[in-house]
Amino acid sequence: MPTVGGMIVTMPTPAQAVNSVFRGIQWGLDRMVSVGYGVMYDYIVARFRPYQELHGEVLQLVEGAVAPGTNRREIRVLDVACGPGNFTLGLAAAGFETVGIDAYAGLVELAREKRKAHHLANLAFRHADLTRGGTFPEASFDQVVNIHSLYVQPDPQQLLREVHRVLKPGGRAVFVNFTRRVWLRSTVREVKRRDGMGAALRSLLWVLPNSIFEATRKRVRPQYWEETEFAAQLKAAGFTVLELRRTFFEGASLLAWVSKEKGDGEG
Repeated sequence: MPTVGGMIVTMPTPAQAVNSVFRGIQWGLDRMVSVGYGVMYDYIVARFRPYQELHGEVLQLVEGAVAPGTNRREIRVLDVACGPGNFTLGLAAAGFETVGIDAYAGLVELAREKRKAHHLANLAFRHADLTRGGTFPEASFDQVVNIHSLYVQPDPQQLLREVHRVLKPGGRAVFVNFTRRVWLRSTVREVKRRDGMGAALRSLLWVLPNSIFEATRKRVRPQYWEETEFAAQLKAAGFTVLELRRTFFEGASLLAWVSKEKGDGEG
């Protein structure tokens, strides 16, 4: 065996070397995709009115659950699957003590860069997957938000249960989930028929990137829940449904506002 300074050096096997190179390439690709997604998402959010309206809708519910006179810095809010952190930044800018988590490290890096640029001391981002359990202690947060990630979860019920676990008794959560796949051609055709060519072209700002994502994402059977199924899933996780309504682009999503009742057990 080769030695360096009298110490035995273990050389990697060819298979280990190949695996190491593969992991490096995979990391580079993930980083490239994450940066591209983050840049694209920033561009869309700034220009696509349905996104802005949805963010305003969710923020209004978060703010409405806070008792008058309460210092917002005392309210801890968790943004699950925060992506590049756009909505998370809005929560922190509104004064809440905010944590954003995402399973994609590249997106978390982008979110952290935004945090530094905005100098928000009441905001933190973590690379974490809530469904693995143990990410946070029980009853860590006053409120939780989750926008457009349930439908691509391999086990969405596990995510709902973990949100219930980390939420304080009496806390509130907002979930937004797609009810259907938004097809490119049929959607643009329908918008053009109803609202004209200008509106159809503007809809491409979101419909086209979304179609690319749907074509390239991991092959997880999507959970496109309608009202009855969504409500049943939330109740099975232990939540009380306060409101369930259509929202977002062409009513493609359902927004659920729920609570964890005081005295709820954890098992």
